[in-house]
Amino acid sequence: MELLIIYGLVGLSLLITLGAQAYISSSYSKYSKQRNSTNLTGAEAARRVLDKNGLTNVTVEKVSGYLSDHYDPKKKSVRLSERNYTEPSVAAVAVACHECGHAIQDKDGYTFLRIRRTLVPFVNICTYAGYISIIIGGIMGMLGLVWLGIAAEGVILLFQLVTLPVEFDASKRGLNEIRTGQLLLGNEQGGAKTMLTSAALTYVASVATTIIQILRLILIYGRRD
Repeated sequence: MELLIIYGLVGLSLLITLGAQAYISSSYSKYSKQRNSTNLTGAEAARRVLDKNGLTNVTVEKVSGYLSDHYDPKKKSVRLSERNYTEPSVAAVAVACHECGHAIQDKDGYTFLRIRRTLVPFVNICTYAGYISIIIGGIMGMLGLVWLGIAAEGVILLFQLVTLPVEFDASKRGLNEIRTGQLLLGNEQGGAKTMLTSAALTYVASVATTIIQILRLILIYGRRD
């Protein structure tokens, strides 16, 4: 019975991950093809939002990759993937404004963003140390080492939970900038909301899969105590 549950959890985790990825890919594909009526590229929209919020010191840069968009708080830079940087699509403006939302969070000293930044070095260690501890502990029958690895997974889960309000708030700020600045018009604003909601769900999926992973490990190794 326990074996059935374990396999079920693995299947559920895979289903959640693939479902979330499929949703964002579908949404991005749709709205990246829809030209916005203001004819603004992602780079132009980002520059408008940043300047409006007194963030003239924050640069807007083009980076390679697919949906590799992010805000770098150390370099004070909004980095947009090539397509979002150069194209005047609904998706490009939505993504750009979301990343600008992070820059505004940084300026405002948003609590969860500061907590997430503090956790980053611990997460980097736990990501590698956790898996190594579980593998070595499992092979050598050292349950103490396995539980240490599971605890490391718990730190990763904490980081993901803190990330949720950061991402949802950035989208909320971004959508507000789109509305107040009339960066997108009419139904385009609804498209931007759909696009950013699908992106946010990938973070929810990450939380769910990590919880499932921890439960699976507890089921496997808990019975060996």
